Amino acid sequence: MSPTRRMWRWRSNPLRRHEDIVEAWIVLAVWVIAVAGSFLAGLVTAQAAELRFAQQRAHRHVVRAVLVTDVPYGAAARWSPDGRARGSVRWTAPDGTSRTGRTLVAGGLKAGARITVWQDDQGRLVPSAPTSRGEGHVEAALFAGAAAFAAAVPVFGAGAVARARLDRRRMARWGREWDLVGPRWGPKAG
Repeated sequence: MSPTRRMWRWRSNPLRRHEDIVEAWIVLAVWVIAVAGSFLAGLVTAQAAELRFAQQRAHRHVVRAVLVTDVPYGAAARWSPDGRARGSVRWTAPDGTSRTGRTLVAGGLKAGARITVWQDDQGRLVPSAPTSRGEGHVEAALFAGAAAFAAAVPVFGAGAVARARLDRRRMARWGREWDLVGPRWGPKAG
């Protein structure tokens, strides 16, 4: 579609109605707000996600632990996506104290097995390893895309509602005008 044809609502035209001008401004406003809002929402979300992942990498640490109880390969391990089940482990916190807690471990391990777990700066177990830098970039980009989409949808929805109302007004106005002009065009009885 040529730029001239796209901009027809802005040109002076004897057939142009007030609703056409309002519609042109609505379309322009919707696109500007949607693009700017989506960009900002995506940018803020990506930066927040990157910051969160960087904090995880800075505050989660790997530690060796000893399995306190047997973890049979049972129903819980079969139904988990990675085959892990909950088991009790003992590890040494950063302050040197011995701690015990429950975390997900591979099924089928016996008590006394040495495993690797993750802890935070206070020595509490965390459920998983921190997101790697590469995975963090991908996840931040996905979050940004979702945020941009979520910001654009209501704007386009509001624009569609406003244009639908304009169309109803335009059709009602055309109906009133047809009621005035239509009888003049009807068959003349003689």
